[in-house]
Amino acid sequence: MTVVATPPAPKLELPPLKLGPITVDTPVVLAPMAGITNTAFRRLCREYGGGLYVAEMVTSRALVERTPESLRIISHDDDEKVRSVQLYGVDPVTVGQAVRMLVEEDRADHIDLNFGCPVPKVTRRGGGAALPWKIDLFTSIVQTAVREASKGDVPLTIKMRKGIDEDHLTYLDAGRIARDSGVAAVALHGRTAAQFYSGQADWSAIARLREALPDIPVLGNGDIWSAEDAVRMVRETGVDGVVIGRGCQGRPWLFGDLMAAFEGSDERHKPGLRQVAEGVYRHAELMIETFDDEYKALREIRKHMAWYFKGYVVGSELRTKLATVPTLEVLRGILDQLDLDSPYPGVDAEGPRGRAGSPKQPSLPKDWLQDRCMDADQSRDISAAELDVSGG
Repeated sequence: MTVVATPPAPKLELPPLKLGPITVDTPVVLAPMAGITNTAFRRLCREYGGGLYVAEMVTSRALVERTPESLRIISHDDDEKVRSVQLYGVDPVTVGQAVRMLVEEDRADHIDLNFGCPVPKVTRRGGGAALPWKIDLFTSIVQTAVREASKGDVPLTIKMRKGIDEDHLTYLDAGRIARDSGVAAVALHGRTAAQFYSGQADWSAIARLREALPDIPVLGNGDIWSAEDAVRMVRETGVDGVVIGRGCQGRPWLFGDLMAAFEGSDERHKPGLRQVAEGVYRHAELMIETFDDEYKALREIRKHMAWYFKGYVVGSELRTKLATVPTLEVLRGILDQLDLDSPYPGVDAEGPRGRAGSPKQPSLPKDWLQDRCMDADQSRDISAAELDVSGG
């Protein structure tokens, strides 16, 4: 991997991130992303830099029911220093049972609760970014989860969005409730559910949350595409660390850049096409180890191809073949057809990646916005609202 120096910037003195008994030397967190942050991708990221690497989101009910897929999601490599799991749930009882299982069976060193997912199949059931609107439900879930996690001295954190839309913001109330309930840290994505991933993340909201919660770590998330973006967020908002989501898709070496930046180094990874091809092939090999199924592994890695080769001269025919690659042998043959001596294309390989979506009215349960507390019908329905698959 080619590493080059960028123009030097004033060194940023940022202390390690403390989450209960856990110390994260580089205050960078890999955001859980469904279908992406499995053991294979987490290993690739860890090989480049330090940080906290969170597994894909798993639903509490699926975990309690011990479905094979949920148990795969929470599996970790033997050498993962901190086994980090993110839970999604809308029922305090089920969330509590899932946390208890993780703690009693020693399956996690850190647990995060998802209150930020904007996808309709989650919000229409009152979950994800819709849930903090209901203060009583949110409080019950967080307090129950913290109580169960504390029995094993496992730090519990939350990740959330600004709110449902600009007229229904929840992040300040939710942050204070979480702090008072004993969470170890709060992460904020500076968008509402209505924005999905469109537009710009509101870093000023992250700064306001940091100011409102001076006594616990606050992490910022949204529009961090480079190490320079991460440093700028810290300087502008005062956060204790950053959460990286779409910015590392197809760029696991971004964590090396982030570690360098927070250590005051100006070295950055600028891979040529040969190095990217080697990374893709290694990713595919690790995916086969993860799924123990070559066909499924290669099917899963297809989504990564456009991210890895963003900005590189590949050609439409080869891009199509990469997006439909069936086996490791075929992948090797396609990669060998690339102009592997092509250098790093610069800014064309950087910046936004993945689907941003477009602003839309969030899908919500009936009469969800009429009151900040649950009504009788909503309370009756909530225990049946758990999904049995990963939420996305």
